[in-house]
Amino acid sequence: MRRLLITAASVLTAALLVPTGSAAAAPADDEFYRPVRGPSAPADHRFLQKTLRGEELPRHAFDIAAAEASRLPAVGGRWSLVGPTNIGGRIVDLALDPQRPDTVYVAAASGGLWRSTDAGGTFAPAWPDDLTQAMGSVAIDPNGTIYAGTGEANPGGGSITYTGTGVYKSTDRGRSWTSIGLRDSGAVGDIVIHPRDPRQIFVAATGSLFNPGGERGVYRSLDGGRSWTRVLAGVTDTTGATEVMFDPANPQRMYAVMWDHRRQPNLRTYSGVGSGVYRSVDGGTTWQRLDALAPAAADLGRIGIGIAPSDPNRLYAILGRGATSAQTFAGFLTSADGGDTWTRLPDDTQFGAQQSTFAWWFGKIWVDPDDARHLHVAGVGLSTSHDGGLTWTIDSETIHADQHAMAWDPRYPSRVYLGNDGGTYRSDTDGDGGWVKATYEPYTQFYSAAITPQDVSRVSGGTQDNGSVRSWGPDGFDQYVGGDGEENLINPTDVNNVFACFQFGNCFRSVDGGDTTTLFSNGTTSDRRNWFTPVQFDPADPRIMYYGGNRLNRSTDNGVTWTPISPDLTGGPGQDTYPFGTISTVAAAGPVIYVGTDDGRVWVTRDLGATWTLVLSGQPWVTRVVVDPRSAGTVYITLSGYRSGSPRPHIMVSRNFGASWTDLSGNLPQAPVNDLILARGGLLYAATDQGVFVSFGSTARWLRLGRALPLVPVDDLEYDPTHNRLVAATFGRGIYQLRTL
Repeated sequence: MRRLLITAASVLTAALLVPTGSAAAAPADDEFYRPVRGPSAPADHRFLQKTLRGEELPRHAFDIAAAEASRLPAVGGRWSLVGPTNIGGRIVDLALDPQRPDTVYVAAASGGLWRSTDAGGTFAPAWPDDLTQAMGSVAIDPNGTIYAGTGEANPGGGSITYTGTGVYKSTDRGRSWTSIGLRDSGAVGDIVIHPRDPRQIFVAATGSLFNPGGERGVYRSLDGGRSWTRVLAGVTDTTGATEVMFDPANPQRMYAVMWDHRRQPNLRTYSGVGSGVYRSVDGGTTWQRLDALAPAAADLGRIGIGIAPSDPNRLYAILGRGATSAQTFAGFLTSADGGDTWTRLPDDTQFGAQQSTFAWWFGKIWVDPDDARHLHVAGVGLSTSHDGGLTWTIDSETIHADQHAMAWDPRYPSRVYLGNDGGTYRSDTDGDGGWVKATYEPYTQFYSAAITPQDVSRVSGGTQDNGSVRSWGPDGFDQYVGGDGEENLINPTDVNNVFACFQFGNCFRSVDGGDTTTLFSNGTTSDRRNWFTPVQFDPADPRIMYYGGNRLNRSTDNGVTWTPISPDLTGGPGQDTYPFGTISTVAAAGPVIYVGTDDGRVWVTRDLGATWTLVLSGQPWVTRVVVDPRSAGTVYITLSGYRSGSPRPHIMVSRNFGASWTDLSGNLPQAPVNDLILARGGLLYAATDQGVFVSFGSTARWLRLGRALPLVPVDDLEYDPTHNRLVAATFGRGIYQLRTL
């Protein structure tokens, strides 16, 4: 809200940070602050923000709060999509309709299920707005019945705290859905249907990343999902399944991949003795571990396997090793006898580098149905081999980074669909180049939005792994700063003066609408910066700006130069690899400035930083401070963290510069509050993980705001009183707007 942020992608080069055609030189790599890299960084940010410090994420936290939200009455009009529709977002699985040509379904990480009827060109919703939007897998039986597993199995990219609610079934191609169980599976990595008996369904239940136990392992239904039996359990209570597959020539032979991993408050253990590959020769009733591939080991991480349909005895496997989240490539192997014996293929430096230090983010192999030696492997780029894994080529130029899903179209032998962090692609050359990106796919994950009263058509925002995007590009929305987009700002008096950041507070300013950008964060002073570093205009004068690391910086020349005006306002760095101990929000009213931190502190200065007073501590992550422009002594704060029914507040107000506080949480769902707007007439608008809510006159009685907003986290709100509109940045369904009350 009224902030600026830009973040970098999983693999970031300096060239990504300067827009195409820019006259500015790319900053040197050492000018950036990047203490953590890869998809673990947004995952850590999300986990630490959404939990109470030192505590686990409560089981079913998101859907319990969603149920609470659904019981509140709704007021106001209908939310409408602003966009973008051409940027896309992370696709975790896809499936082809066996009865309808050119029809493909894709599962977006936190954006629901989508259907294309034009061979992946454009997509329309195939999932209810009022169900969880966290997706893990999708499968379609020969009759067109769709099965969808909720909850993403990949433990990164910002959406890990939005666990699933089980498996669902649709018999009318997505118009209606029925829950069919496995609610406690947390995440579903895969669903497969028996090729000769569509009533037999197998689910790879990955399990909760945060809570041991629950429904995890391989489950089988013999009656179309009416009942389930676990046929393969993990050897530990933190082991779940990520893949299950049939031998296409002999469905009695099956394979399953198990992964032992867990996220704890100060520890990521993404490997363990439970990781391994299993085989069944009796249709999934009993299973045997393939120790010849990888014996049990504490550092055995995520594994991916692939079967060659034209030669089902030919298998491929990719291994990751590493006891923590730093998990690297540990070998590519092949078997010619259905998994009895394995041969390690020659290491290729370029190929191994595509797993970077987060091999747990991928673990997928896809083999050409017509050529057992032609295969693709997921990584940062798409790795391709035409000789059974002996040599590799890497495509990291024509497609977006971070590959997650692929499927061949049996109607067109050379047609392949691909899903990655940038959306959906199609190739008509077996995936050997020629990729065409979907043109309408409105499932982008936003961290922030920026608007201006001067031009209601102008909106920008920071997105997960798709940079900072703007609506005024030559062909609609386009990226103008790369990486993971974070804070974005538009000067309310000059639409061409824009700001954007990528992760950890690497921020740029522009005076030509983002066509050229200049890095300014290297001129600020701090020891640590948050993944989402707050940048704010002074509400009375946009030449004055604030930037928060662990110290607050102030600019009086529109961000060109900066001066620190505070000491370290935090309790210091935390024990986690994530750089805890940073300013997370700032609000100013003349000489009065309030600051909130990620370790639960609120500070105030009444003299532009000459002296600071700690007015609150011991709280969860402070997501927002909002000062009343009519009375600088009145300040609102919002707090994050799922509470397991705890009465601790999520919204508080002080009317005496923080000397005392009143809880305004009232009947809000017990869920993180991400943003707050103080609007005309004393209205309060609150953005939460379960939508937007409104309170009249600080009564602590809340109503759901508007209709037709999907059940998706709202990370940011922007308010335009001139045009009576509220703009919401959602983490998975793009940007929405609503006419205010």
